[in-house]
Parts: sequence; structure tokens; C-alpha cells
Amino acid sequence: MTDRRSVTFLRTPSSMAFPVGRLLVSVDGVGYVLAADGWIRLGAILPAVTAELSRAGAEDWCEQEGWDLNLLDEAYRL
Repeated sequence: MTDRRSVTFLRTPSSMAFPVGRLLVSVDGVGYVLAADGWIRLGAILPAVTAELSRAGAEDWCEQEGWDLNLLDEAYRL
């Protein structure tokens, strides 16, 4: 059976602490941020300024930043 959850990958703008931004995901309207220990729940309110990423864009971000691509698959199980 196919997972029908609505998953959208997002990236925050760059900052001094995060020069390439941070990776976020919205799963059925609930936001999560990728942190050192996995996806951390933010709640329904996401940062005001984000850029939507395709799955391929999220994969590129992970590869650039050295994150395991399997973390993207975990977003569908949040």
C-alpha cells in the first residue's frame, strides 16, 4: 500500500550559524527540522521564510551537508 501522507521539503535562508540554511519537512501540516539526532518536531507553525525543495533538491542538500539520505525516507514515517 502506498503512503499517502503529504510531505513537503523546505529549506530556511542562510544564517551565520547555518550558512546553507536548515532542512525542514512539513508532514500533513506539522513541521520538523533536521537536527543532529534526527527530525525534531516544530509544530504547525513553520518559519515565515522558507524555500520549497523537491525530493531531488532535498537529496542535494543532504549530500552537500553530509547527511544520510535515508533521513529523507524517515520523514514519511513521522
